[in-house]
Amino acid sequence: MDWLESIGAHWIWLTLGLVLATLEMLVPGVYLIWLALAAIATGILTALFDIPLPMQIVDFVFLSLIAAYSARRFFRESPDDSADPLMNDRGGRMVGQTAIVSTAIENGTGRVKYGDGEWIARGPEMAAGARVRIVGSEGAVLLVEPVNLIEC
Repeated sequence: MDWLESIGAHWIWLTLGLVLATLEMLVPGVYLIWLALAAIATGILTALFDIPLPMQIVDFVFLSLIAAYSARRFFRESPDDSADPLMNDRGGRMVGQTAIVSTAIENGTGRVKYGDGEWIARGPEMAAGARVRIVGSEGAVLLVEPVNLIEC
C-alpha cells in the first residue's frame, strides 16, 4: 500500500473517473458516466478528508448507486420528447394522406398504392382505382375510408 500513498489515492480515483468518462464518450452506454462521476467525487472526498482505502471503496459503491438510480428516476420522470415522434412509424406518417386502391377491397381487405409502394388495407368495400384517405394503421396494415369527392 506504500505505492498507493506515494501516488495519492485521490489521483487514482480522479484518473479512473476521467477514463470512465472517456469510455462513455467512445462507447455510449448511459451508465459509465455515473460511475465516472462517483469516481471523481470519491477522489475529491479522499483528497479532502484522507479517507482510508476500505471506506473509499464503500464511498465509490454508494455514490455509484446513488448517481445511477437518481439518473434513472430523473430520465423516467422527464423523458426526452422527440422532435419527430412519428419517425419510426411509417403508417402514422401516412394518416390523412390519400391513396389509390390497387386491388379491390373485398370483405374488408385489399391493397392500396401510396407513393411508390403497395400496402395491405382494411376498409369498406371499394373497387380498384378508387381514391381513399388513410385514417390509421395497425402494424403494416393501413386503415382507409373513401375520399369524398367534394373535399378534393
